[in-house]
Amino acid sequence: MALSRDDVLRALDQVIDPVSGRSVVQQDMIQGLVVRDGHVGFALEVPAAQGRAAEPLRAEVEAAAKAISGVLSVTAVLTAHDEGAHQHSASSRARPAPEAQAKQGVEGVKHVIAVASGKGGVGKSTVAVNLALALSKSGLKTGLLDADIYGPSVPRLLDIHKKPDTGPGKRILPIEKYGLKTMSLGFIMREEEAAIWRGPIVQSALMQFLTQVEWSPLDVLVVDMPPGTGDIALTLTQRVALAGAVIVSTPQDLALIDARKAIAMFQKVRVPILGLVENMSTFICSGCGRRHEIFGHGGARATAEALGAPFLGEIPLVAKIRELSDAGTPVMVTEPDGPEAAAFAEVAKKVAAALETTQRPAPKIVLE
Repeated sequence: MALSRDDVLRALDQVIDPVSGRSVVQQDMIQGLVVRDGHVGFALEVPAAQGRAAEPLRAEVEAAAKAISGVLSVTAVLTAHDEGAHQHSASSRARPAPEAQAKQGVEGVKHVIAVASGKGGVGKSTVAVNLALALSKSGLKTGLLDADIYGPSVPRLLDIHKKPDTGPGKRILPIEKYGLKTMSLGFIMREEEAAIWRGPIVQSALMQFLTQVEWSPLDVLVVDMPPGTGDIALTLTQRVALAGAVIVSTPQDLALIDARKAIAMFQKVRVPILGLVENMSTFICSGCGRRHEIFGHGGARATAEALGAPFLGEIPLVAKIRELSDAGTPVMVTEPDGPEAAAFAEVAKKVAAALETTQRPAPKIVLE
């Protein structure tokens, strides 16, 4: 008989919160429970006053879930909920200043870069996947983290339908394909399922993917960001030492307005802008050979120049890129010598050069 949510909740109902004397299920502390093919994931939500002091309770809850017959792995994250937050509007909640946040690196990873966009529908995930593959083909050990918790695309773009395993110390082992180490919430959820999670749970899940996945050793970890400037983007930029951000936009004015907002966010939290990519730049008719600028052309380059940011290149609007992406066989893998792959390779070359510049130590003046 298949493992169900009720099986997990019955087991967790036996775990008693020492603070209240009631079970974690009775107090509705188990949030975002996902059960799939023996793999279990959830968040233990505690009052903000308990915070990290509730770690032993999290470990006890995790152990109780692992003891259930049929459970293969458990991902349990601890989140702290401010009970007074509901009394204030989102606009009135005080956020710590970016500079007050202690940023951390990812163990065994030299550079973490974000691929972002101001809005959805600009092909950001397709660019992120092919950029990561191009960096890998250039000789860099590369990983790809799908940080779009609500709409993960990497499972489809890389045709991955299995769950990650765990290694020593219960660390999550990323799934490797096409030379990339990859991780996505979509690996443990069905494609049609929705992650109905609140901000704190999403933030904890993201940090777990960064700190509890065995990424090492990597030269570059490419993070496919969700569109916009919401909780996930703020968590990543304020808590992780990013080497830089790549902004993806189409040439049209509406997309570029939102791209500028994304750039402004990264600049505010002092993350270098590695450059802009103009996706869906031009369309060449296969029948007549004529060039069509369906979404306009040159908008991203002009925006980059106006903002003093590098322009990384243009990706053409080609049906082949979409078809191969939907099939889970990206153009960088299936047609690495084609013109489409060459466009991604040029972007990767500029990104790699920018990373070399950012890591180069300043010259030392020695007086003898």
